[in-house]
Amino acid sequence: MRRLRTMKVAAVGTALALTAACGGGGATQEGSGNGDGQFVIGVSNTLAGNGWREQMVCSIKAEALASGQVSEVVVISENAGPTEQVQHLQNLISQGVDAIVVNPSDPEQLNGIIEQADAQGIAVVSVDSAVSTDAAHVVTNDQVEWGRLGMEWLAEEVGGQGELLYVRGIEGVQADVDRHKGVMAALEEYPDITLRTVWSGWDYTKAGEQAVQQFSAGDFAGVWTTGADYTVVNAIQSAGKEAVPVTGQDTNAFLGQLIEGAPGAVVTNPAVIGAVGTDIALKVLNGEDVTRETTLTPELWSMEEDTQRMTEAYDPQRPPTSSAAVDIDYPLQMTKEQLYACTGPGE
Repeated sequence: MRRLRTMKVAAVGTALALTAACGGGGATQEGSGNGDGQFVIGVSNTLAGNGWREQMVCSIKAEALASGQVSEVVVISENAGPTEQVQHLQNLISQGVDAIVVNPSDPEQLNGIIEQADAQGIAVVSVDSAVSTDAAHVVTNDQVEWGRLGMEWLAEEVGGQGELLYVRGIEGVQADVDRHKGVMAALEEYPDITLRTVWSGWDYTKAGEQAVQQFSAGDFAGVWTTGADYTVVNAIQSAGKEAVPVTGQDTNAFLGQLIEGAPGAVVTNPAVIGAVGTDIALKVLNGEDVTRETTLTPELWSMEEDTQRMTEAYDPQRPPTSSAAVDIDYPLQMTKEQLYACTGPGE
């Protein structure tokens, strides 16, 4: 089995970290069974049935298994808001978990229950999205930089002018807010670019339907997407229009389209951030001094500059919405085989 590549990671002191999000599905609760480790890890995920989030949960299981320190991973996963997620955390606390890895639905409304967990000696790590309480450690991707990288590349690609279809996520969600900040910063240098905004809810089907409508009604020089990317590429073709450059994240199907010749670029948003949160939780449980915030830096991949990296990351056997950026800037113990098996300790 090949161990994941180790690279550098940026650790940020006390500044608030940023967020990322993906879209929905049903509700499940599962326990991974008993193993030989000493710790029980709880997981709270409020966006179920999405490939990115499923891979995030799989990475938590895989890193827990590889560590040899975890006997059980208890996962609560459903489409829910802050009220329901508080109940998730209450449930996990009552089950006696030693640590909780949470992808929070709100930066403020979980603070009280997280502080209760901390007071009981439970290590809490917020991944993908930040919470503001100091009772939790936070692991995020730099979402302002994510937005800036994609828009800067796209603006150059379209020659600094024209109307772009601007496919955003969910209005008011911090991930979208932060990415928008990065986009606007990039566009300060390109006054001749205008945006036509649509909201996708990070839903691939909805984004594709909106793109069909927009391209059927008019033309665009390019498309910036907040992650619902490969369905937009399909939609342009369905609308009978010539291909234009599209930006998105490291969605497996999107990488495949770019490798096959579709114009565009990837900005990485690795789902294995869940494994990073698991590693940090275990460090805290073992009494190590861990910086409160850890920030992963996104990378831009294009076929012009990163052909080998993209072809190595793409896997035609993996689900279309899975995250292809598995080799990240953080030293993880799990292997790809363990990640893709999605099997926790004792399962």
